[in-house]
Amino acid sequence: MSSAKRVVINIPDKLCISNAPTPIHRLDALNPDPDWATLYIKRDDFTGFETSGNKVRRSDYYLCDAMKKGAGVIITCGSLQSNHARATASVSARFSFKCHLVLQGSADTPPDGNYFLSRLFGAKITLVTPEKYENRDEIMREIGERYRSEGCVPYIIPAGGSDGLGMFGYYEVYHEILRQEREMGVRFDSICFADGSGGTYAGLYAANELCCGGKNIVGFNVTGREYAREKVLWVLEEGLALGGVRCRVSERNIYQNFDYLGPGYGIVYPELTEQIRITARRTGIVVDLVYTGKSLLGTVSEIAGHNPRLRGNVLYIHTGGQFGIFPYKELFS
Repeated sequence: MSSAKRVVINIPDKLCISNAPTPIHRLDALNPDPDWATLYIKRDDFTGFETSGNKVRRSDYYLCDAMKKGAGVIITCGSLQSNHARATASVSARFSFKCHLVLQGSADTPPDGNYFLSRLFGAKITLVTPEKYENRDEIMREIGERYRSEGCVPYIIPAGGSDGLGMFGYYEVYHEILRQEREMGVRFDSICFADGSGGTYAGLYAANELCCGGKNIVGFNVTGREYAREKVLWVLEEGLALGGVRCRVSERNIYQNFDYLGPGYGIVYPELTEQIRITARRTGIVVDLVYTGKSLLGTVSEIAGHNPRLRGNVLYIHTGGQFGIFPYKELFS
C-alpha cells in the first residue's frame, strides 16, 4: 500500500462494553534508560473488572454480531486460565446469553483465578486433554450443533477472539491512542504489547498502515514461532476484507519478538517472576505470567539494550490477565 494515501475502512457495528478510553501515564519507575526512551503505559486492564483486558475489546463486536444473528449461547475455548474465556463468560452473563467453554485442563485442578471466575459466571465447561484440544474447532462445532438441535442458536468465537471481526477491537484502540496523543501533546514512536493469537497485533498494525502512522508496532510473542506471522496475516487479511479494503497492506513492518517466550507458552522462568515482583513493588501494577509479564519484561529489556524500534516515546499496552497470577501464589511468597 502506498504510504501517501490513507484508506477508508468500514467498521462493523459494536456494543460499548469496554470502559474506554483507558488511561495512559508515564512509567518512569520501570524505565531502564530515560536518555534512550520515555516509557508510558496504557491501562487496558482497566476496560472493566470482571471483563478486564484486551479480550473485552473484541467482545464489543462479537456480542453485537451474536445479537443480530439471534444467538442464545456463546461458545469459545482456551486454556484453563484463559483470560478470553473468563471475559466471554462474564459478558455472556451480562447480556443473558448461555456460555459454553472448551478448556484445556483437568477436572482435578482446584478452581482458581480465571477458571474459578468462569465457573462463577455460570459458564458450562467442557474440559479436554491437550491432545483433544488440538481439535477444539471441531469440538466447538459439535457442541454448537447439540444446542441447535435443542432450538438454541450457537455463536462460536475462535480461540483468543482472533479473527477478522475481533481485529477491529484493537484497530479502534489505535485510533483511541491517536486521540489521547492529541490530548497529551505526545507522539508515540512505538507501541508494545503481548502477542498471542494475533488479533491484537493485526488490529494495531492494520490501523498504523492504513493511517500511515509510521509507528513501530512491536509484539512480544508468548506462544512460539510456529505460524505466528501467518496468524497475524490471516487475521489481517480477513479483517481488511470484512472492512471492504481492496488494497493489500504491506507486511514489511511486522515485527514480532520471540526472545522473552522462555521455555514455552505459559512456562515460567526466573527473570519473569523477578520482573513481576519489581513491577508490583515499584508501581503497584500487577502483570501476569503468561502474557503481560513476558511482554513487559521484553519492553524494559529492549529499551535497556537500545533496540532502535523502542526509542523515543514508547507506549506499553497492559492487556490485562491479572486473575491468572493467583494459581501461582507460591512463586511470590
